[in-house]
Amino acid sequence: MTDPIDRKGLKRRFWESKPLAKMSQKEWESLCDGCGKCCLNKLEDEDSGTVALTRIACRLLDDSTCRCAHYDNRHQFVPDCIVLKPDNLDTHAYWMPQTCAYRLLWQGEPLPDWHPLISGTAQSVHDAGVSVQGWTLSEFDIPEDDWEDHIIEEPT
Repeated sequence: MTDPIDRKGLKRRFWESKPLAKMSQKEWESLCDGCGKCCLNKLEDEDSGTVALTRIACRLLDDSTCRCAHYDNRHQFVPDCIVLKPDNLDTHAYWMPQTCAYRLLWQGEPLPDWHPLISGTAQSVHDAGVSVQGWTLSEFDIPEDDWEDHIIEEPT
């Protein structure tokens, strides 16, 4: 599998010494592990604030690659798709997947061994069973009222 994220030429383990807010765009983008879990539709309990993942994927997710089919112009199709940045992590990290590098680093946690920046291959996230590869359902096929029937435990 070819990694669509350019991770070449980055300083080894840069994330351990560089704050998120000081990272270059290339460093920031390289933190994405390609799991696809951020593209799953989520349900938030209004009372507790608990966020549950569903198997229901955004219409743009290609679940064979776990990548957005229209990443560069996704806002034309999904206007409320979040652009995660260092300055909005505090308001968005709570709904990001538990294994998300952005969330982990924001919380002061290390990256897992299967992360492509550590393993050296984009395939490692799939081999570790952490991605959504091959098991999502399209949001076009499941009425929103039925999404709670598709809540899942997050693969960790």
